[in-house]
Amino acid sequence: MSLDDYIDLRSDTVTLPTEEMLEAIRHAKLGDDVFREDPTVNRLEQLAAEKMGKEAALLVTSGTQANLISLMSNSNPGEIVILESESHIYWYEVGGISKIAGLLPWPVKSEFGALDPKDVEASIHPNDIHFPEPAIVCIENTHNRHGGTIMTPTQIKAISDVAQQHNLKLYMDGARVFNAAVALKIDVKEITKHVNNLMFCLSKSLSCPVGSLLVGTNDFIEKARKIRKLLGGGMRQAGIIAAPGIIALEKMIDRLEEDHRNARRLAEGISKIQGIQIDLNRVQTNIVYYDVSDLGLSAEIFVSKLEEKGVLALSIGEKKVRMVTHRGIEGEYIKKVVGIIESIIDKINSRACS
Repeated sequence: MSLDDYIDLRSDTVTLPTEEMLEAIRHAKLGDDVFREDPTVNRLEQLAAEKMGKEAALLVTSGTQANLISLMSNSNPGEIVILESESHIYWYEVGGISKIAGLLPWPVKSEFGALDPKDVEASIHPNDIHFPEPAIVCIENTHNRHGGTIMTPTQIKAISDVAQQHNLKLYMDGARVFNAAVALKIDVKEITKHVNNLMFCLSKSLSCPVGSLLVGTNDFIEKARKIRKLLGGGMRQAGIIAAPGIIALEKMIDRLEEDHRNARRLAEGISKIQGIQIDLNRVQTNIVYYDVSDLGLSAEIFVSKLEEKGVLALSIGEKKVRMVTHRGIEGEYIKKVVGIIESIIDKINSRACS
């Protein structure tokens, strides 16, 4: 089977650009972005800043690069970064926070991905010769490993208040922040106004082929621009990346609601299947996690059985399976996937009884 024959629920990063995006790439006005002469990049960065209610923006290659640049722009080597214990920065970015940025991650546990302000306060070391200095608090919205859960503006403000009291920066990994805004039915500025700076991805549910944006004050972006160059991220005719990003910000945000509906339908369908554990309270956007340990097999084996039936998913540890809805996953596919899961489990149960 080719990839076109599968229902691909591994991630929203597998989305392909629309025909309009491909045409925009072909016709984009280009220049050298290191010299700040690419008009398409400049337009995208201005649009991104306006969307987020910040002064300036910077196009970078990926969310991981965006997070690393932000950590380095907000702090100095040897300082502490307070972050959620299941955060993407801590789990999935190859230790760049320590190896490249030279920072000490200080993980804090949470129930749904939203840090408790009291726990943040307790993580801030007193001024003492023995302790490294804290510099930044990082939050993630939506939160990947907690199932696409949302941090509300009220929750963010409470953490911002603590950070301000201790002169710490508050940074948001907002890779899927538009999913949060659409789910809450609010302007994304209501989420971003309480953070000093943030990033968001173009290459997930917004359907662009590549790219993320850093957003913040003019001073922050100027510092980030130099660090981007340090990390080899200075790009030349980057308008070919920026052109679909403009379309994404102008036309692709509202459609995220469809992904959320499909995720909810998928989760509710799975919840009715005996042998699977799922917390429907965590299904708030386009990510669905469920536990298959009661079936007597690992998540990796279960995912391989899905693949045999034409469905792609990800195993997360020994017990959990992740599925993510996105553009290209139609409502009819959801019913089919639920049916395939049921058939796999029926076969497992029949073997157990024989």
